[in-house]
Amino acid sequence: MHFIDEAAVTVRAGDGGRGCLSFRREKYVPRGGPDGGNGGNGGSVTLQVSPHLSTLLDFKYRKIFKAKRGQHGMGKNMHGKNAPDLFIAVPPGTLVRDEETGEILADLTRPGETSVVARGGRGGRGNASFVSATNQAPDRADPGKPGEERRLRLELKLIANLGLIGLPNAGKSTLLSRISRAKPKIADYPFTTLSPVLGVVTHRDEEFVVADLPGLVEGAHKGAGLGHRFLKHVERTEGLIHVLDASHPPEKVAEAFRIVREEMEKFRPELSRRPTILAFNKMDVTGARDSAEKALALLNFPARNAYYISAVTGFGIGELLDGLVALRKTGTSYET
Repeated sequence: MHFIDEAAVTVRAGDGGRGCLSFRREKYVPRGGPDGGNGGNGGSVTLQVSPHLSTLLDFKYRKIFKAKRGQHGMGKNMHGKNAPDLFIAVPPGTLVRDEETGEILADLTRPGETSVVARGGRGGRGNASFVSATNQAPDRADPGKPGEERRLRLELKLIANLGLIGLPNAGKSTLLSRISRAKPKIADYPFTTLSPVLGVVTHRDEEFVVADLPGLVEGAHKGAGLGHRFLKHVERTEGLIHVLDASHPPEKVAEAFRIVREEMEKFRPELSRRPTILAFNKMDVTGARDSAEKALALLNFPARNAYYISAVTGFGIGELLDGLVALRKTGTSYET
């Protein structure tokens, strides 16, 4: 399945039905009293969260959504029926903006949650509604009101408990496949993960969702590399697992940590203060443990929140999972 996390669509609510201009027709009564019914209300357009969706893929193929108009009023005081509302399913984590103004209209996160994004037009009144003491035979009826039309920008931000972050090729995808049943694409070159992948992790009677997020490069806050497509998915996570490739010299490992944190800081400062633990990966490589320990000293990062693992062999994974459970229960944060 293709992961689509942005889409632009047009929504148009239904117009209200016309009010009816009508008079009773009776034998020997050429022009009886007014009996024109009211028009029905047009249908509104409503977004509704579906737990069965995880992408905005459907909106790649359908760009316009229209609700039906209300039924016109009829003679004999028969009112037109209201049109049904149009419900559009969206995945949890959908942020809805008015594309013209940039205004946030809704932030839809809970299954079943709804938001009316275009209201249907009110039905017009028939001439029977205009009868008064001074006007017993009104010769007017209202047209229905037009329904609202909007151009929407939909943005999907994943809802995961924890996010795997790090530079490209740090081993995040391999780690996710090790700790969950997720099957992300894995290869030895940068940007293998071009879209977020979710995995459900079960450990010590705890169950939580971990997202493997696309790798960062310098300038990501400006959109470089996978840029904003990565950073916006970090926003909803409770905590972060920063995966570092410890097969490199300690200075390079420490620099990789700083690059990612600085990009998060520039994109949205609070992201860099999200509770974080370090996972020094590739302990199966000769010299990796020594490089990781020296990098930890350079970073002045709390040792209790650092783990030494090999996502390939499974070394240290149990201890890391214990750390993830503790991170969710107590929260830890690292201040530079």
